[in-house]
Amino acid sequence: MDTAIRRQTLADLLRRSAKRFPQQAAIVCGETRWSFREFDAVTDRLAAGLARMGVAKGARVAVLARNSHGFAALRFALARLGAVLVPINFMLKAEEAAYILRHAGAVVLATDSGLAELARSAAALGTQVRQFVWLPSEEATQPAAGMVRFDELIAGHEAPPEVDLHGGELAQIVYTSGTESSPKGAMLTHDAVIWQYASCAVDASIAATDVTLHALPLYHCAQLDVFLGPKIYVGGTSVITAKPTPDNLLPLIAKHRITSFFAPPTVWIALLRSPLFDSTDLSSLRKGYYGASIMPVEVLRELARRLPDVRFWNLYGQTEIAPLATMLGPEDQLRKPGSCGRAVLNVETRVVDDALRDVQPGAVGEIVHRSPHLMLGYFHDDERTRAAFEGGWFHSGDLATIDDEGYITVVDRKKDMIKSGGENVASREVEEMVYRLPGVSEVAVVGVPHPRWVEAVLAIVVPKAGHALTEAEVLAHCQQHLAGFKAPKAVVFCEALPKNPSGKLLKRELRRQHEAHFTGA
Repeated sequence: MDTAIRRQTLADLLRRSAKRFPQQAAIVCGETRWSFREFDAVTDRLAAGLARMGVAKGARVAVLARNSHGFAALRFALARLGAVLVPINFMLKAEEAAYILRHAGAVVLATDSGLAELARSAAALGTQVRQFVWLPSEEATQPAAGMVRFDELIAGHEAPPEVDLHGGELAQIVYTSGTESSPKGAMLTHDAVIWQYASCAVDASIAATDVTLHALPLYHCAQLDVFLGPKIYVGGTSVITAKPTPDNLLPLIAKHRITSFFAPPTVWIALLRSPLFDSTDLSSLRKGYYGASIMPVEVLRELARRLPDVRFWNLYGQTEIAPLATMLGPEDQLRKPGSCGRAVLNVETRVVDDALRDVQPGAVGEIVHRSPHLMLGYFHDDERTRAAFEGGWFHSGDLATIDDEGYITVVDRKKDMIKSGGENVASREVEEMVYRLPGVSEVAVVGVPHPRWVEAVLAIVVPKAGHALTEAEVLAHCQQHLAGFKAPKAVVFCEALPKNPSGKLLKRELRRQHEAHFTGA
């Protein structure tokens, strides 16, 4: 029997949506607006153009670009060729991007005008990249010289080549943004990503009637595969932007009557603090999603108060699980504040001790998973793959508690747990306490060297505009409500916390900046 009859790959999803919703708006980006029929046709022509360049099944194609309609089309065109997508964080330095290009063995690099110089510099550092593809941006830009242009690739009208492809084959290699010396490439198959799409659609209520604003970088698996991909899968409308700032996002929500929006807590906080927030028509917004890092409970309460018609979901996971693992739904936001919920449709999740025994409710253990969402392993890294799957479960590296209803609350990353005077301190617990002060906009808590305690708790605080906070005030508040070993030993005030484009706090950078705070070294 012809295997194509039963085939289910990323290559097929857009085509099916185009048959079901041909006139429905699929992609809106700047002045570009594609129906599903048009998006499907552009993707076919782009796949044919890439094939003329020599891109074939199994070829690794990297993309170093900001969000655009071109990025979205490239994602599905590569799937139709059986090529492997390698998205790269555009905040990396040339040497860091070059490591990923070399490690993945990328032969083609797609970029845009704003990042063309970085792309060329990275490719020149001993990589296998020999061809560049220029992608259009949200706003009109001049094509980068010496690159094959997107509009050239889609100019033809031939059909892309037929490719013998099945769901168990590699669709993408997504490199983790951890603190280790070298990033790891998570190998995800078509099956893994699509099983994850199904979990997203069911548990995060992603629907064809949604008009979703995509602002987190598409190189990040959360925006790419929890929102854009499932939106294409079910037939919803995607509005794409490359500027996740309040003065851009709030007007876009009003202009396009956005109903659904995902952002990390840092972006939600920025929206709340914007002078535009109260004057912008946000009445269309009905679904709000957060993830990528922990949402402070006080901020969640403020969102519920200021956006009373918006239902919120907390989505938790890792790159290696494609990435959704657990979900806390709207009905539990205030009943289980701070929790990341329970395992989604196609995931089995436990909280275990070092012997892989389930911990008792309230005890701290590591989150582990089993799921068809999971990666095959780390590309060219058998040792770290074995460690990640030790004992027949995927080890997340996140510490958490679980209650008697099965709701999980992340306590900390294993590497972010502070050991002060021999006692374990979860940075999140201290952060939540600091957030109770009305003058606090953002806070990060880290452990830094201390001559007496070996490691001491340090709070780095961003005050709200117009609020005066003192170190003594913050320390007294924490000492009143926390055990002595948990309370910060000092407070540092700053205007902003360092973050990556995904909105995650860069605690390693904070530790580096403040490592001499107590030692004076």
